[in-house]
Amino acid sequence: MPLRRAVLALLATGPLPALAGRPAKAAPKARPWPRWEAHEPGSTLRVDHAPWAALLQHLLRPQPDGRRLVAYRDVGPAERAALEAYLAALSATAVSRLSRPEQMAFWINLYNALTLEVVLDHWPVRSIRDIDISPGLFADGPWGARLIAVEGEPLALDDIEHRILRPIWRDPRIHYAVNCASMGCPDLALEPYRADRLDAQLDRAGFEFVNHPRAVRIDRGKLFVSSIYHWFVEDFDGNDRAVVEHLCAYAAPPLAMVLQQYERIDGHAYDWAINAAP
Repeated sequence: MPLRRAVLALLATGPLPALAGRPAKAAPKARPWPRWEAHEPGSTLRVDHAPWAALLQHLLRPQPDGRRLVAYRDVGPAERAALEAYLAALSATAVSRLSRPEQMAFWINLYNALTLEVVLDHWPVRSIRDIDISPGLFADGPWGARLIAVEGEPLALDDIEHRILRPIWRDPRIHYAVNCASMGCPDLALEPYRADRLDAQLDRAGFEFVNHPRAVRIDRGKLFVSSIYHWFVEDFDGNDRAVVEHLCAYAAPPLAMVLQQYERIDGHAYDWAINAAP
């Protein structure tokens, strides 16, 4: 067992459980990185996400419970080469010359493709949290490791999510779009995110997640939700009632009618098992 995981396991039995990993502590705050605020509103430049589309079609497996899981075991040399070429093309993209919608699609697709690559680089794993490549003794998982450079700037997954996507767009639907390779996470979309249909794609991702039991569950009259709504409550206007209102906006009518009865959330949970297709 790596040193830091051994230390974390020891701390988990003592008086400092908040250090025992990402789920036990507050999520990273959205901290703007001015470096990435540049954009060109009238830009007609488009990023080619066709290679990512082909990979998604090859790897995603619909499940009887409505999830889409990833067939990591079916990734061969051709798929790895295609993924590496796609990431290299994104790395070479002049992001600051893109329009805002094109940038948002770029960052979401980059995040998801990088997550796929980091899992494949360490396959087989039971959880992405077992990929302890982030710097720091108490780091957990791969999110803090700088995995790619864009416009010459080394970036980590945490940079993309918490310093670019969340602070620039301030859209809670981002949490339905970025995928952390876990069973508790919203599924990878069947197609790349694209600037010309971002709103529809984000709404669809929200609808799919909210209407699945891993997002919302009522047990003996109590309301339990995904830990996403706990970790990132500030993105959902900062309180239980606001989260419930958000859920109602994406819930199918029968679920929305039930949710309208709730003012508070009784608990939350998240499954960090790898999102691998059986």
